[in-house]
Amino acid sequence: MAKCEYLECGYIHNTHGCHGWIKVESYCDSPAVLAGLKQVFRREDGAYVPYRILETGRKQETVLMHLEGIDDMNVAEGLKGQVLYAKRADIPLAEGGYFLADLPGLTVIDTDSGKQYGKVKEISFAGGREMLVVSTAAGERLLPMVPAFLDHVDVEEGVFVRPIPGLLED
Repeated sequence: MAKCEYLECGYIHNTHGCHGWIKVESYCDSPAVLAGLKQVFRREDGAYVPYRILETGRKQETVLMHLEGIDDMNVAEGLKGQVLYAKRADIPLAEGGYFLADLPGLTVIDTDSGKQYGKVKEISFAGGREMLVVSTAAGERLLPMVPAFLDHVDVEEGVFVRPIPGLLED
């Protein structure tokens, strides 16, 4: 499966001050990753429009950003509710790490037996926790992305799990 060049990295939920700053909820591993980017993109008419990040700050878990060309509160107000994107190559990834965007379509495999349960359909966020939505022969199942169930991910081979009985099958 082809990997997306642009990944969702944050959500603009408000403005900050009167000089065009925006408040962004980070979709990255930490707000520091988002705050460390040099540019972000916004989708407009199917294209990714680049914005150079002039300055960032933090207010608890929120990233404050001043983007080039966004210099007053009225313009910033028009960005509220939009998703920001970053180029895949610009987001640091630890050795053995993976992007959640790469999981849909991967086979879910039992680490111990090698049994294939199905494929990852999507990632869901329930109760503040990431969940794999797995399409199985018995229908869709939710698998919490916690160490108790998720052994490891290999974006070339699949998602290796150790589920309790009945979690992924009837």
